[in-house]
Parts: sequence; C-alpha cells; structure tokens
Amino acid sequence: MKIVYFGSSAFSVPSMYALRDRVTHVVTKKAKPKGRGYITEAGEVKRAAIDLQLPVIEIESFKDETSRGLKELASDLVVVVSFGLIIPKWFLDIPVRGAINVHPSALPKYRGPSPMQWAIWNGETETALSIIRMNERMDAGNVIFQETVSLDNEEDSLTLSERLALRSAEILPGFVREIEEKGIGDGVAQDDSKATYTPIIKKEMGLIDWHCSSIEILRQIRALVDWPTAYTVLDGKLLKLYKGNIGDVQAGGGAEPGTVVGVTKTGIDIATLDGLLTVSEVQLENKKKMSAVEFARGYRGLVGRRLQ
Repeated sequence: MKIVYFGSSAFSVPSMYALRDRVTHVVTKKAKPKGRGYITEAGEVKRAAIDLQLPVIEIESFKDETSRGLKELASDLVVVVSFGLIIPKWFLDIPVRGAINVHPSALPKYRGPSPMQWAIWNGETETALSIIRMNERMDAGNVIFQETVSLDNEEDSLTLSERLALRSAEILPGFVREIEEKGIGDGVAQDDSKATYTPIIKKEMGLIDWHCSSIEILRQIRALVDWPTAYTVLDGKLLKLYKGNIGDVQAGGGAEPGTVVGVTKTGIDIATLDGLLTVSEVQLENKKKMSAVEFARGYRGLVGRRLQ
C-alpha cells in the first residue's frame, strides 16, 4: 500500500521511520528563515526524509503553486502526523483508502495546534493518543482509535511529546496493515458540543505572573519548556525558567510575590501568591542554560530582589 506522509515537527519523525517502507512521498511545511542572517534550515521532517531517501515536497499553504502538484500523487492512504495546516477536501478525496490523522489528545477535547501544552498547563491527569478519519474540519473526523495516557506531576511538554511520538510509531504500522486488509473503519463521530480548542502558543504567554499560585506557575513552566519557555525579568534582563518544584507553603514569609527569598542546595526560592516556587534550572539573557544553584553562585545579591 502506497502512503503519502504529511508531517512538520519532531513529533512526526518516529512515525515516518516506522512507515518508511510504504511511504512514497513526504509533504512538510516549508521552513521559514530564522536568525539575523534569515537563513532557512531544513526542518526535522525534511532531514529525516532525506536520510530515508524519500522524495520531499515543501509547501507554504494549499494555495501556493507547489501544492497544486499534490494532485498528481497517486496514493492508497494519506497519513498525517503533526502537519500544521488544514488539508482541504480536494486533496483528502484523492487517496483510494482515505486519510488518517494522529492527534495527541482525547478528542474532541483539545482540538487544535497545541494539545499537549494545554493539557499540562491546565493540570490534566490524563490525555490520549487519537487516530481519526480525516475530514476538511480541524481535528473533527470520526475517532477510529483512542488510547488513554496518564500524566504525572513531573511531565513537561517535551517528555510528553517524546512519549506520544514513540507510541504513535508503535501503533501505526499495525494500524496501516489493518486498513490495507479491511479499509478505514467508520469510527465514532465526535460530539462537537464537547469540543475544546487550543490556541496557538505565543511568545508573550511565557511571561510569568508571580501573583498566581505555585502550582499554576509550575504548570506554565512545564507546558512551555520547549517554546517559548516560561520567563521573568531580573534587573531588566529576561530570565528563562526550565525546571522547578513547589516549595514549602509556609516558607514564603509573607514576601511580595516574585521576591527571591532564598537559595538552597535544590535551587532558588521565589515567593508566589500562596507560598514558594523552587526553581532548579534557568538561563539569563545571552547566557547559557545552567542549574539555578550555579546561577545564584555567580549573581551577587540575588536574595531580596524582585522578579517582574
């Protein structure tokens, strides 16, 4: 069975390797120039496809000239894993068997572009890996597979993404074989009245409000650890926070939220609305990432300073 594979992020790569013997073409979003030199670097999916010696088609949208050539791709099945664009009906109608999409949430909950981040940020104790029969609406097709996944208090968006990406790669080969034998099942229609949508993560969402509770801030740090990374401002410089834990609720001593109240062997203690957050890994603007203890050792007079 011939597969055209759509993917645009690191999450897409394990499944592409798992299906490589059936994939005839890989479609990915065209990378945008980055940095001061506006250099365009190949994305993870393109690099992996080149490694697998698979033809790669890069598109900016389904309105550009390159996308029109997709009509010529003859395939039995389209597999979409973290592609980042809504695929129009005119293309979904082309493959003989249809099109399936892997989505890392308990659909219809958390449709949209950032389901893993928002599940963590909202304090969910579980999420799911869903496979749907695609239609032209975003993440709204019938659910043909769903597996519940537990979340623990240490989970961040990177560890969750890696877990679900690897699990997708385990499931898909057998799933595709079943489609080859029986076709795509009808699945279960989603209840649109229960659907929730995840907004795109923007850079400004990383700014920490120290007047929130410790658990709320910790969830923000874990949800945004990959991008844009939760951040605060110290002496006019941006300070990114990568890891932390909830400190002693009583140890804040009534300090104004955002105040550094101590440095211990586990990290920097910062007052929040309801206690302390102990930060263990940080990165000051234009500096390397380091342990909070190492950072505090080199930053004089840190205790008593207020983070904005």
